[in-house]
Amino acid sequence: MKNPDITLYGIANCDTVRKSRAWLTARGLEHRFHDFKKLGVPPEALSHWLEQAGWEKLLNRQGTTWRKLDAATQAAVHDAPSARALMLEQPSIIKRPVVEWRQEGTLRVTVGFDGAQWSEPVQNGPTV
Repeated sequence: MKNPDITLYGIANCDTVRKSRAWLTARGLEHRFHDFKKLGVPPEALSHWLEQAGWEKLLNRQGTTWRKLDAATQAAVHDAPSARALMLEQPSIIKRPVVEWRQEGTLRVTVGFDGAQWSEPVQNGPTV
């Protein structure tokens, strides 16, 4: 089985994104990097991520961006459409990295870095 086509989305100065890119590179896995700060979030990609991973998994409630939001804004995020709107407005609120694994006609998404979970897509095809 050939290696998947990989696109990693995140922010260049994020430690987890750097660790993720290093993990891929160390295994000889070529990947494209899409920087949210420079390029924004592709709306169609975000829709796919929400469909595959769910808004609760994508929304980073542990990060600085979430903590800086006022209580009313936080309370307004209660479903996929409200989370999507906030993620498009403030991409740094998305848990990083988001990785798209394209292999044999299938596009799968993983959220966050987990070397053990990532070994699966490389060997057998991706899982969420």
